[in-house]
Amino acid sequence: MTIQEAAAALRARKISSAEMVEESLRRTARDRLNAFITVTADAARAEAKERDAELARGIDRGPLHGIPIAHKDLILTRGVRTTAGSKILADFIPDEDAAAAVRLREAGAVSIGKTGLHELAYGITSTNPHFGPVRNPWDPERIPGGSSGGSGAAVAAALVFMATGTDTGGSIRIPSSFCGTVGLKPTYERVSRRGVIPLSMTMDHIGPMTRTVRDAAICFQAMAENPSGYVPAAQAELRGLRIGVPRNFYFDSLDAEVAAAVRGAIQTVEVIGGQVVEVTVPDMDAINAAGRVLLLVEAAAHWRPHLHRRGDFGADVLALLDQGRLILGIDYADALRLRRIYARQFSKLWSEADCLIVPSTPTPAPKIGEMTVEVAGKRDDVRMITTRLMRAVNVLGIPSLAMPCGFTRSGLPVGMQILGPARSEDTLLRVGAALEDALNLARWWKLS
Repeated sequence: MTIQEAAAALRARKISSAEMVEESLRRTARDRLNAFITVTADAARAEAKERDAELARGIDRGPLHGIPIAHKDLILTRGVRTTAGSKILADFIPDEDAAAAVRLREAGAVSIGKTGLHELAYGITSTNPHFGPVRNPWDPERIPGGSSGGSGAAVAAALVFMATGTDTGGSIRIPSSFCGTVGLKPTYERVSRRGVIPLSMTMDHIGPMTRTVRDAAICFQAMAENPSGYVPAAQAELRGLRIGVPRNFYFDSLDAEVAAAVRGAIQTVEVIGGQVVEVTVPDMDAINAAGRVLLLVEAAAHWRPHLHRRGDFGADVLALLDQGRLILGIDYADALRLRRIYARQFSKLWSEADCLIVPSTPTPAPKIGEMTVEVAGKRDDVRMITTRLMRAVNVLGIPSLAMPCGFTRSGLPVGMQILGPARSEDTLLRVGAALEDALNLARWWKLS
């Protein structure tokens, strides 16, 4: 069931918010994916009861009214512990909500708890040394991606209709790719970062993770500052849109099944009326290198006051924080300069195309504990190759919509991204909805 379908059933009195929340809690209680760190059952039941009472009084907050959701455990929630997946904040109970949590509550959504993540949101596996590994619903021996792995797993396993995620170098889009869900990384600060525990002050983004593109649009409109209200129509179409396909970088070193699925989606664009144009992107490896410097320094600066508690950090995260402390100020300043240069270069692409379609991750989900993965006959570090197609859009601050475009022969999801200029989320959602319809993605869902 989608958010749109649940909203219609709620208003037709075929189901109540209390019943939907109870079902989410029942599924969560039997969950073996370790998707949640904290479940707020009593508060969720009370809030659902109030949402039902509001509808009975004629108060309708919109399509998210009474819908069960979850928040990544990096989003501040008043009176509910927010750990960031860390031992450092294991007992932290905020006295205020994050701006995104406030907006979703005002839209009527009912949170049932906080989802697991890679420690401090600083990694792509969600194999957490303090709270245990989050597992992939399609194959529990594989990672769900990170850092928003709990959110991706909870949505893919239909524990909730939507979960919030954060994305600094792919942390919404990687779990969406590995779990077969939809994830929107909006334009930088299009959704307020206030009340979100930071990792990188200049690259953190907040967005929704859902099962369908239209559900992502509904949630984004609730979360965004100055929303347009746009949700793709039932018959979204692509006439008049130029869809760019990079001739360099993005299709290098891909798993063969990933490449075939994404190329198939691009062929579908032409079938349904879009104009496919080839483009050349700037030096994406250089943008990625600048992004790594920015992230290392900004993460180390934020967590520096806690680094005397070295035994309370996981080994992988501590190593990254230590690396950040070794980078010179001149290198950080140079990375900021390069960001401006490459942003100007990248922006010229939008005179040639309205958006770009590219792969999300070069491979399907690796197995838990794998440190390297083979791609095109070469073994690469899992973290580096998984973020390779992701990090640049965080550096540039532009929006990206990740969505499934097929499955491997072994039944693992394959994801693609739709990139666009700043504040072009509506265009990305339009393209995504049209492709979702044309590819008939609903028929692939085996989880319910």
